Amino acid sequence: MTGNLDRAIVVTGASTGIGRAAAAKALREGAHVFGSVRKQADADSLTQEFGDKVTPLLFDVADEPAVKAGAAKVEEILGRRRLFGLVNNAGIAVSGPLLHVDTDELRRQFEINLYGVHNVTRAFANALGADPERTGKPGRIVMISSVGGQNGSPFVGPYAASKFALEGYSQSLRRELMLYGIDVIVIGPGAIATPIWDKADDKDALKRFDNTPYAEMTKRVADYMLTLGRKGLPASDVGDLVWRCFTDPAPKTRYRILRNEFMDVTMPNLLGPRRVDKIIAKRLGFPDRS
Repeated sequence: MTGNLDRAIVVTGASTGIGRAAAAKALREGAHVFGSVRKQADADSLTQEFGDKVTPLLFDVADEPAVKAGAAKVEEILGRRRLFGLVNNAGIAVSGPLLHVDTDELRRQFEINLYGVHNVTRAFANALGADPERTGKPGRIVMISSVGGQNGSPFVGPYAASKFALEGYSQSLRRELMLYGIDVIVIGPGAIATPIWDKADDKDALKRFDNTPYAEMTKRVADYMLTLGRKGLPASDVGDLVWRCFTDPAPKTRYRILRNEFMDVTMPNLLGPRRVDKIIAKRLGFPDRS
């Protein structure tokens, strides 16, 4: 096993995208990475690319016993050392008009994006610093939220709701974990360019709503999301920011990382929510109800 165990981090959802990029950046900085994945093939991919500098952890964040088993493995390897950091990155996105999204789908969204984060955070809390018998400085937790954690867009309501919840969870957690000296930092990325945008299944995810009154609107949103995603920031930019969150002596509590902050944040704030509502309605082809 190589990599500095005094700077070991855990990254959930390390198979692709932001998780993979965060792991790669940490490894370049000499850290040892424990990367969680759900499939053995993804675990094999990590070891093939990074060798013994990474230790795959095989669990679904919604499976609490499996998460605890993964944490026990990490603690065994660390001995009495503390974790340098935890990246709560694993997540899914349920899309569709909220009136047509089954409650079970909404529940699954929260099982992964919020309850899964809770499972992981609790399981690794002792290694981060809640156990006073461990040596080293307390670690930090980086939560991967989204621009959707502060702005709810049409047809991604389940995802936005889970990220709004994560933002509140993170703020409360940060203030509670001051007891142990464990910091909690939120990153809210905009669109990130990852292979997901090239998968036909994802492109057609909203087609199941073709028999609803929202059919034409969801098609426009699907095309827009694909265009936005493919022009998004590289995942490596977020990976670099994650490492900065771990190493900056005075980090912010939340970071935005967006391709166009003026359009995504500044202009909507200047216009106000009702004006933004009208712009969205016009773009989506909603009838004028004024």
